[in-house]
Amino acid sequence: MARPLDGLLVVSLEQAVAAPTCTCRLADAGARVIKIERPEGDFARLYDDVVHGESAYFVWLNRGKQSIVLDLTAAADKALLEAMLGKADVFVQNLKPGALARLGFAAERLRRDYPRLIVCSISGYGESGPYANRKAYDLLVQAEAGLASVTGGPEGPARVGVSVCDIAAGMNAYEAILEALIARGRSGEGAEISVSMFDAMADWMTVPLLQHEGGKPPQRVGLAHTSIAPYGVFKSRDGADILISIQSDREWRVLTERVLGDAALGTDPSFATNVARVRNRGETDRRVGAAFAALPLDALMQKLAAADIAFARVNGPAELASHPHLRRVTVETPSGPAAYPAPAAQWADDARHYGKVPALGEHTEQVRAEFARRSG
Repeated sequence: MARPLDGLLVVSLEQAVAAPTCTCRLADAGARVIKIERPEGDFARLYDDVVHGESAYFVWLNRGKQSIVLDLTAAADKALLEAMLGKADVFVQNLKPGALARLGFAAERLRRDYPRLIVCSISGYGESGPYANRKAYDLLVQAEAGLASVTGGPEGPARVGVSVCDIAAGMNAYEAILEALIARGRSGEGAEISVSMFDAMADWMTVPLLQHEGGKPPQRVGLAHTSIAPYGVFKSRDGADILISIQSDREWRVLTERVLGDAALGTDPSFATNVARVRNRGETDRRVGAAFAALPLDALMQKLAAADIAFARVNGPAELASHPHLRRVTVETPSGPAAYPAPAAQWADDARHYGKVPALGEHTEQVRAEFARRSG
């Protein structure tokens, strides 16, 4: 079955996580992605060695791509990049702002010379502004954008446990490129796109920002919700952690009657509304915690399910590995197959194939020969 981006050529001068996230999705959708690596390789190849000696990050985000090694200080390699861009539909890059222009590939020049080309630049703080030249890595942006300040418990800020700023920037870039492809289909014109990790995370920080500006700055409350109660973790009699979420006053009344066994609590003015429960969070949580602590895990989960109360176990990677809802894809790597979580979007009647993770420079000679013929 044909995939949505079959026939498109993407050239990507990329490293680490943000840009590879974007181009991985483009490759999954059928685009041919030529990944340009420096002679020592994308440094994400060396983040760890847990997948048959390969990096988990690299194996996750580089399936289905072709890897070529170029030294862009060399005239011949610059000429090869120029030849590829002349045929490309999309060019993605996440070098430090200004670096591409110093190599002779400024986005403005590329747009002028190749009007149908979509150029997407991913950076920490954007192409201009006071922080544009700063190095930016995921945890630094988590801190700078305020995400760390609303993550963790009362004792101090914490890091979100995955590279959320990188991933958000990469997915924003992917979405913007798809929009640009649709627009090009109508106008024939390419586009110049800039995506920053800071902007991606600032967007996600809208609610805490508006709460702060409204006079109610969010507080770190750990595995709980700053503005909804009860919404957090409680222990069963046998010590298992169960997280529940009560989204409405109606759900609260159901919880009190069918799980806590105290229907009167549901209409008590001190707890009847979410505003009241948040104001009395300590006592709200104490009442829920006492009832949960009286029940073993299986009985508690049965009651919650029967009452249609939203709940979850507090799992770790070990539990995820055997989760009944985990779908995996198997991808070939230079050192053997790796099975890991499948992309979230499922297309009906689409038995999608996920391409191999390339060895460093695996396709260099093939690509050189191909574009030499095209330009000859």
